[in-house]
Amino acid sequence: MRPALVTFLLLVAALLVGEAAAPPRDDGQWTMPGKDFAATRYSGLTEITPANVARLRPQWSFSTGVLGGHEGQPLVVNNTMYVVTPFPNVLYAFDLTREGYPLKWKYRPDVNPTSVGIACCDAINRGAFYADGRIVYNLLDGHTVAVDAATGRELWKTQIADLGQGETTPMAPFVVKGKVIVGPSGGEFGIHGWVKALDLGTGRLAWTAYSEGPDADVLARPGTFKPFYDHGTDLALTSWPADAWQRAGVPMWGWLSYDPELDLLYYGTGNAAPYNPEQRPGDNKWASSVLARRPEDGSLVWAYQFTPHENWDFDANAEMILADVTVQGRRRRVLVHFDKNGFAYTIDRATGEVLVAAPFTPVTWAQRIDLATGRPVVDTAKVTGASRGNIKDICPSLEGGKSPVSAASYSPRTGLFYVSTNNLCMDYQATQVTRIAGTPYIGASTPYHAGPGGHMGAFIAWDASVGRRVWEIREPYPVWSGSVVTAGDVVFYGTLDGWFKAADARSGRVLWKFKVGSGVVGCPITYTGPDGRQ
Repeated sequence: MRPALVTFLLLVAALLVGEAAAPPRDDGQWTMPGKDFAATRYSGLTEITPANVARLRPQWSFSTGVLGGHEGQPLVVNNTMYVVTPFPNVLYAFDLTREGYPLKWKYRPDVNPTSVGIACCDAINRGAFYADGRIVYNLLDGHTVAVDAATGRELWKTQIADLGQGETTPMAPFVVKGKVIVGPSGGEFGIHGWVKALDLGTGRLAWTAYSEGPDADVLARPGTFKPFYDHGTDLALTSWPADAWQRAGVPMWGWLSYDPELDLLYYGTGNAAPYNPEQRPGDNKWASSVLARRPEDGSLVWAYQFTPHENWDFDANAEMILADVTVQGRRRRVLVHFDKNGFAYTIDRATGEVLVAAPFTPVTWAQRIDLATGRPVVDTAKVTGASRGNIKDICPSLEGGKSPVSAASYSPRTGLFYVSTNNLCMDYQATQVTRIAGTPYIGASTPYHAGPGGHMGAFIAWDASVGRRVWEIREPYPVWSGSVVTAGDVVFYGTLDGWFKAADARSGRVLWKFKVGSGVVGCPITYTGPDGRQ
């Protein structure tokens, strides 16, 4: 993980054009982090186009007064905008039907301030989820809350994490089939990673599944769990030395997606602990992996590990975007993932088979991904460990080829994925470390520098059917914002030097930009206002 930069200004832009045409098919709302269960961050709205986007003007802004990373996105439901702040995790509701978007109500929870000192990478928040008249979100101190969307009244509050072990909860929940899916941060504290499901109506715990340990804890049940590449029982136990799995990290703090036809919930897991891999020989399953579960009971159906025996803090918590893509002449139901390790994966989302894997940013730690085995072909000169000294020029750095929180987007119109990327490399000096519960359990020094070309980031368009970069917009700094793409063929993203930009989704030409006054680490949205305008 990495620290978030300060961004405390939310901006709505209105298009100054003529009257809108026929109502769009998109309902114009934004009810969940990724826009839809497939996590596409794609809007069917068409009013804003490459021809008129340059006429965007700021219409409204609001300062939350919180100097922390707003890594999530607003929600817009029934002409109300909902915004969650970083610690102290205040929830605001704004009335979009009235001039100036006045505050309808504010919910200020009681959050344990000691959680700020435990949070790995700034006291950030990644947003909320709307379901069944409720706004559901996580507090930093290990609680999930449900708030009445109309009144701001707290409906329930459930403790899910243990601060004493170094667990905090900045992630955005995901709601499916009446279950609220939640997970912790804490890979840098050596927690025992997990994912939990709460009942949406009551907040009661429905099930818990661990990332590592015996099959019974991981919910890898006989006859149900069928990974494409791996075979055997207790894979998440035998791939760790002795009891190391009990303090191995592997948290779930990123974005989720769901396929209703397959009834599969997808999410990625975080890094293994500590950063010194010599203290945990083996593949270390299921660190840095994608897991597919049944949402009703948590049963694990398949899993795939992007980076076995993860050496470089390559969390896999980035979004798993669901799309239908033609691969080698055959239409496939796939999951597309841009990993911190620098490779983009196109995976059969029913089975876990890797169909395409190619670097989307400079990579030196591995030569390629072997599609027959699903494993990376590692450059042994880049393997880290306390006994190996300082390993130079590992690309990408531990910031990743893409930050997991910088959510990509996908347009079914262009068939392209839009990705915020980093161009950073690092030197890696691992050290021996001992775990003390609730304190950092890291064991490495990792200074980094700009990668090839000297620029530190780029915003790119990616063809997942063949694993190819279609276009890029180079940026002087890493690009840590998410993106949103529309049926008007415009894609929006932000930069660390404070620009919010619009680009042509087909060509990559920058069409418009606006200086927001702070580095952008959050995710933009688009919606239909009460006047019917985008």
